[in-house]
Amino acid sequence: MIKVAHLITRLDFGGAQGNTIYTVAGLDKARFDAVLVTGPGGILEEKTDKSRLLHAARLGREISPLRDFGALLELRGILRRLRPDVAHTHSSKAGILGRLAAAAAGIPVVVHTFHGFGFHPRQNFFKRSLFILLEKLCARFSDALVFVSRSNMETAREAGIGDPARYRLIRSGVKLSGYPAKTDRNAVRARLGLGPADLVVLSIGNAKPQKNPRHFIEAAARLSPEYPAARFVFVGGGDDVEALRAQTAARGLAKVCQFTGWREDTPELLAAADIFALTSLWEGLPRSLVEALKTGLPAVCYRTDGVTDLLKDGVNGLPVEQGDLPGFCAALGRLAGDAELRARLAAGAAATDLAEFDIDFMVRQQEALYTELLEGKGLAK
Repeated sequence: MIKVAHLITRLDFGGAQGNTIYTVAGLDKARFDAVLVTGPGGILEEKTDKSRLLHAARLGREISPLRDFGALLELRGILRRLRPDVAHTHSSKAGILGRLAAAAAGIPVVVHTFHGFGFHPRQNFFKRSLFILLEKLCARFSDALVFVSRSNMETAREAGIGDPARYRLIRSGVKLSGYPAKTDRNAVRARLGLGPADLVVLSIGNAKPQKNPRHFIEAAARLSPEYPAARFVFVGGGDDVEALRAQTAARGLAKVCQFTGWREDTPELLAAADIFALTSLWEGLPRSLVEALKTGLPAVCYRTDGVTDLLKDGVNGLPVEQGDLPGFCAALGRLAGDAELRARLAAGAAATDLAEFDIDFMVRQQEALYTELLEGKGLAK
């Protein structure tokens, strides 16, 4: 039996968290014994098998040198007690502290998945450089570095993070069989106060600076006068939601742009929408885009990291240069005003080959990776 410990900073809503929970539950129980180690307080803990969940009390998202050092010692102690064959880390904080702890605890195989990076071009030079330095250090303790997009892989290569021979591409998985959702389109719209004739532009993500929701609001402000049937819906929670709602109301956009908070009916919401939009400034690979394409929605997105792996100009959507708000609005306007173009790109979205994004395929790839790495060290079980 191969023992695997997955470490993640906190079980908040997000693709990394959802995929990690699914992996722990989905690894072949005849071959793998998996546990999940996380900081306390995440909203997704209720979706986790409590018998496989361990808390690292000091592990949290905020940077605090003393608390983080305590979390490092705590994680080392947990790993020494568990004695897993494989430690698999996720997210920036747990990725750094977890790999250092795994090295100190003598764990035979250490894997890290980059679901995006803790550094990005909009950080100041010193903060970005520190994060890159830490990733370079921790890569030395990593037997494999897993990426969810080719773009992220190239970013790591250019930054000199780790040995490219240890790079692996394993996509962020989605339960593809759940899309497109079979639903009453008009009934779903009614739940959001939308009508059958509305043109619904939908975005999904955590309402934080990374996802750039203010550009979504600005697009609604610029396009709604020309396209009065357009309705903009941002699905996702986070600390900034109330401020974004207040900003929307203050600009007189409450009737055309809404922030729903977190919802569990996103497959149905996608099926009830007309266009998918994403204004992210940095990403790993957004699962919501995979879900939108599988639903058959044409997409308008900034060309951000993993988006470029999926979105093909004029085939399944309209990619726009990152941060180019006028270009983003122009692309949305093209789709809003041209039903024939929407239909053609919707057909292209539905035809996109997404087989490598299937979540069960993702789990099988991870099983194969663990086995390969253990065999390479003469530790096959």
